[in-house]
Order: sequence, then structure tokens, then C-alpha cells
Amino acid sequence: MKHRARAAVAVAGLLVAALAACSSGSDSTTPGGATGTPDAVDAALKAGGELTYWSWTPSAKAQVEAFQKEFPNVKVNYVNAGTGNDHYTKLQNAVKAGSGAPDVAQIEYQALPQFALTGALVDLGQYGFNEFEKDYTASTWGSVKVGGGLYGLPQDSGPMALFYNKQVFDQHGIAVPKTWDEYVAAAEKLHAADPTKYITSDTGDAGFTTSMIWQAGGKPFTTDGKSVKINLQDAGTKKFTAMWSPLVEKKLVSSINGWSDEWYKALGDGTISTLLAGAWMPGVLESSVKDGAGKWAVAPLPTYDGKPVTAENGGGGQSVLKQSANPALAAGFVRWLNHDNGVKPFLESGGFPATTADLGSAAFKDKASAYFGGQQINQILTASAGQVATGWSYLPYQLYANSIFADTVGKSYLNSSHLDPSLADWQKSLVDYGGQQGFTVTTS
Repeated sequence: MKHRARAAVAVAGLLVAALAACSSGSDSTTPGGATGTPDAVDAALKAGGELTYWSWTPSAKAQVEAFQKEFPNVKVNYVNAGTGNDHYTKLQNAVKAGSGAPDVAQIEYQALPQFALTGALVDLGQYGFNEFEKDYTASTWGSVKVGGGLYGLPQDSGPMALFYNKQVFDQHGIAVPKTWDEYVAAAEKLHAADPTKYITSDTGDAGFTTSMIWQAGGKPFTTDGKSVKINLQDAGTKKFTAMWSPLVEKKLVSSINGWSDEWYKALGDGTISTLLAGAWMPGVLESSVKDGAGKWAVAPLPTYDGKPVTAENGGGGQSVLKQSANPALAAGFVRWLNHDNGVKPFLESGGFPATTADLGSAAFKDKASAYFGGQQINQILTASAGQVATGWSYLPYQLYANSIFADTVGKSYLNSSHLDPSLADWQKSLVDYGGQQGFTVTTS
């Protein structure tokens, strides 16, 4: 979904308080007296009760209605507390205050470590949920595992692909690039043929940059408890910047801000001819770029050596907050949402799943898209879901990191300069901030 690639969220100033004073709500008892076991979830669903659920996903309302139809003895109060900044700030404030948090909350993969490591979330492993690992893609499952605990179940995924304007490519005789060298050459050819056209737009986005570093094999962030290592000059990061920086330096990428009205217009009229984004992007194009219908197509993300590999760009799941008075019931709701019958209304809303069974179903893979000229785009996207590079992790304060990206790396885009120096500036700021929050941060 489109919020995944927007400017990152700022919750600065809240993490240190959360680390010092985590909520201590129950995480193991149900009204029936059962402790945190697989049986406790079924018992809690049978006993019923009331839950509050915070989410902004398009499918949330339909899922809640379907759940309550199946479990009429459970009342779910659905609340859209806002997207991005609003949602996380309100959630972190509730964690800090020790009250006011929902029973269940939607949390993106990039934000999950911050809430898990501060003790705000229930470890769902106690309810037997670790047995579900085989039912999810490796990358999404890895994203809800933090420090040995399981702090949510994946809902959607965002394996990256190349979305391109086939009409523009055909007009200028540009072949679909399979490698990044070919992509850069396509950018040069297109802009030389028509200076009003650009291969893509990029004004400095943290989510995009980290995903591209991920695909290049970079592992700039590692966390072990409160020990954090940050190296934004590692081999994978350098591989990405060596490829992307020339596009910035030669002004071959548009300076139109993403998610603006101008950006949507540029996607429709061919000014911007490709998007490097997660598998949620088709829904954005279909709903917001009507003029692009029949023009766009999907291909695998270009790679450095032609071997298929990609990265996640966005996605998230649902977690149980420790403040929940009925964590077993909340866990049952999460299980239903992302493992049981709740997946169906999610798919019907246009979501791209994290569940391997749904990704592998012929009905999903072979569905033709009218917007994409009848192309069976999910064949490309589901293949990408199985080609995500392994070993990636986010910072335990990734939300803050994203919020200062524009102040550091963004300068390279303003000055049309190489990304490496500004990434070094970002790293220094992140090292300093981590130390202020009580982490031991190293760079080697």
C-alpha cells in the first residue's frame, strides 16, 4: 500500500522512555484461568470478550465484520488511529503511559523491533504460533521474529519488482532491463530522447534506499539485545550507491516528490516511466493513476548479475500489546486475521499476502489484470516473493532513522551528489542517537 513508501515516521524522544519503563500488562492469562498455551487461545475464543484493534489497512473493517460473524461472542472495536506518523505516535504514547493501548495493532515490519525490544508486545510463541513458520514466506516470518521471540503474524508482503510504462518503452525502443547496468542505460537513452521524461523519480526515501541496499546484499544494521552495529559503508551498500549515484549526479531521476498530485499525473502521462516498488504497487496504480490503464506492465526487479534476487519494500502484520487484558483472545484474533479465515477478505481487498498457500494458488497467480493489459502480474510478483535476499534486519529505532533521512541523505539529492558521504552522515546521526537511547552502538 502507498503509505509504505512515504516519508518515514518520526517518534523521536519516545524510545528512551519506553526502554526505561515498559508496560507490564499480563501476557499469559485468560478469563478462563488458562495460561499462555495453544489451548488457551481456543478457550478464549470460546469464552468470548471484547477487543480493541488499531489498523489502517483497507481490509480491516471487512475482516472485523467477518470475524464477528464467525465469533459472535467476541466484540472487536475497530479504530483507525491514523496512518504512519499518527498511528505510531499514538501507539508509542500509550506504551509510554502504560495505558490506552489497543489489544491488537497493525505494525509494519520496519517498526516492529522498536516495539518488541521495548517490551510492549506479547511473545506469541507461548501460544504455539511458532509452528506456523512454514506457512509464511521466509522474509516476512523473519521480520516478526525479534531477539528469539515471535511478536506478530505477517499479513502482507512487498517483494520488489519493476513496474514500467510499456507504452513509453515501446515508443523509444527501450528493452525491459534485466540488470542494473541496463536500467542505467535505459535511463540515459530515455532522457536523451526526451528531456521531459525520466526513468523514475527519487528525492530521497529511506524505505526505498534500505530496500535497495537489501537487494544488493547489504546488511548495515544488526542488533543483539541492546548492542547495535551500523555500517552504511558495507559492500552491499557500496554496490547500490555505485549504481544509483550516477543517476542522481546526472539528474536522470525526476525530482517530483512521491505521492504528490504531480507524481500521480507524471505516472499517468509517461513523465515517470518506471517504479521500483513492492508488490502492493498495482493497487496504487489502479486506484490513483487511471490514465495509466493499459500502459503499465510488470517485470522482475533488475539485478547486478542477472541472477534473480529481490528485497522486501513495505509490509507488516498484527501484534498483541502487553497492555491487553485478554492476550489469549487477542492472539486468537491475530491468528484468525493472518492464518485462518481472515486472509480471504484481505485478498479480496487487493492485498498481497505473506502466506505461502495463497501465493502458490493458481487462482491468485494466474489472475489476469485488466489495468496491466491482461498480464498475469502475480506470476512475476509471487516468484519475487521467493527470491528475497536473506539476512536483513532493521534498527530497533528504524522509525527515528527514517525520520532524519531527508536531513542527511536527502542532501545528496538536493546537490546531485554521490550518496556515500551523506550515508556516512546518516550513520553518524544514528550512532549518536542510539547511544542517547541506551544502546551500545558500534560501526565495525
